[in-house]
Amino acid sequence: MPRILERSLTGLFRSRWGVAVVIAVLVLAVVGIGRLFSGTNPQPPLTDAVPTAPTVSVDPSHDDDGVIVDDEPPPEPSTRPGTAKPEAVAYAFASAWVDHKNVSAKTWHNALLPNATKDLADELDGVDPADVPADRVVDRPTLVPLGDGLVNAVITVDSGKLTLQMVAPDGRWLVDGVDWNRS
Repeated sequence: MPRILERSLTGLFRSRWGVAVVIAVLVLAVVGIGRLFSGTNPQPPLTDAVPTAPTVSVDPSHDDDGVIVDDEPPPEPSTRPGTAKPEAVAYAFASAWVDHKNVSAKTWHNALLPNATKDLADELDGVDPADVPADRVVDRPTLVPLGDGLVNAVITVDSGKLTLQMVAPDGRWLVDGVDWNRS
């Protein structure tokens, strides 16, 4: 009898179909045992949770959609007395940013520090100035007010547009982010 059992199992495992049947039986056994020990409160199928009719969350007969639109432009940037205007800070930062040839990374970084936030200074620490994609400032900054104490300064450089995100948490303007777009 053992010889017949041995031949049967050998034949079963040599066939692809035999191996597939064995794997299927093992998977079904594991799933069956898992269901036996999972408890008496099985999870409902996902299709039961889907509502049969659409749910209306807005009254279509009401004109107000709840969105508040402010037609007023953002406030003009204000400066604390005795501090530089955002245009001057942006121009000084951009001039130091493009002055990257024949200087060490430390010298280049130190030139940016007076006009940068601590967060930006930390981000730029260790940056290779040779990676700066511009060599000179072409035009004066154009300010785009975004909110109270928040503006973008757009500066044309020889290779594109430099956008400086500027903040003035205490009335002193500093650059908090740098973005460059090729023209």
